[in-house]
Amino acid sequence: MQYIQQIAFIILSGIAIFLFTKKVAEIRRNILLGKDEDLTDQKDQRWRNLMLNALGQKKMFKNPMVAVLHFFVYAGFIIINIEILEIILDGITGHHRLFQPMLGGLYTFLINVFEILAFLVLAACVVFLFRRNVTKVKRLNMGELKEGWPRSDANYILLFEIVLMSLFLIMNAVDLNLQDLGSAHYVQTSSFWISSTIQPLFSGMSETTLIAIERFCWWAHIAGIFVFMNYLPYSKHLHVILAFPNAFYARLEAKGSMQNMPEIQKEVMYMMQPELAPTDVDPNAVMKFGAKDVQDLSWKNLMDAYSCTECGRCSSACPANQTGKKLSPRKIMMDTRDRLEEVGKNINVNKEFKDDGKTLLHDYITVEELRACTTCNACVEECPVSISPLDIIIQLRRNLVMEESNSPQEWNAMFSNIENNMAPWKFSPDDRDAWVKG
Repeated sequence: MQYIQQIAFIILSGIAIFLFTKKVAEIRRNILLGKDEDLTDQKDQRWRNLMLNALGQKKMFKNPMVAVLHFFVYAGFIIINIEILEIILDGITGHHRLFQPMLGGLYTFLINVFEILAFLVLAACVVFLFRRNVTKVKRLNMGELKEGWPRSDANYILLFEIVLMSLFLIMNAVDLNLQDLGSAHYVQTSSFWISSTIQPLFSGMSETTLIAIERFCWWAHIAGIFVFMNYLPYSKHLHVILAFPNAFYARLEAKGSMQNMPEIQKEVMYMMQPELAPTDVDPNAVMKFGAKDVQDLSWKNLMDAYSCTECGRCSSACPANQTGKKLSPRKIMMDTRDRLEEVGKNINVNKEFKDDGKTLLHDYITVEELRACTTCNACVEECPVSISPLDIIIQLRRNLVMEESNSPQEWNAMFSNIENNMAPWKFSPDDRDAWVKG
């Protein structure tokens, strides 16, 4: 019977790891569909950003209560899953609590720490469910989240974590009862702080019943972790993994800085100094300005899309959104991810991308949304995982103006004035100081 369990565990582990690895490779491929961008300078600052913003969640602490609860879930879940190492080795070797004889009293202390964290995770998840579904915090109930997958995804993951933490505590409580009965295979440990409080719920049960409950909780817990692992790549909770590289590769220039297109600057330079124009350029090459689809964005923009937590802090801070405009920076990131996933599925089916008649611009993100942006950078400042919705907005808007000549009349007048008068206003540069006369 023990060998059957070991074989079953190895098969389950192999399937889970294979499926997870396959999906991660697909996501990596999708991200690398974007244009190349070098973000490897100032490594000291990048490591500092990773430690402060990803590991330390610095930006989250602008709202201390929510930050502490989120830290319980984040740190608790990550640290508790250190125990997966023991569970995996137990499953492969057929042992139970493999590390206990090696660590002795330290083992019991670590399990107690894990149990406290499990309880904090459980409590925090209950609070987050209450905030989402009862008090209905505004940023968690905006238009793009009210119905369908994005709202359900958050609830599913919270319920899933509650179940996993409950299984962990029940498993330990039943284990303590089996230790008291002197059941074979269940090594003696000192009492566990949290699970000992629910241990009496299982007292009086037969040894066979207790073993059945403990084995069910053990299998359900590890199977649940494998399911969670494979659920992550399809969920907004992929940020649990991608927050770290995304913080490391964040752009370090001042947030108000916009990068002009080198292609445009070169065209202007060649007009003024034709002798500098290269002679080996392919005359049939088509130059693209801005971005129309996900392949026109950089790989960092695409990693941003997969890293989005859908927390809504960007949209809550957006002045356009707060004054009733259609723009929601969170929706920009969600739409980019949805389009990228669609492109990825297209490649899976056709082995290469086949034009499907859709683009990120127009089919997912509208002109009205893009024009509402004031480029104030509030969304970039608020994001806890170093995402820049603004960069995507600017590139899509640049394509609208430069590829489609699609801009409001007011903008066209301003462009004309800048071109002719070197200023947004419609008067000659020679008259610019006329206001001082008299």
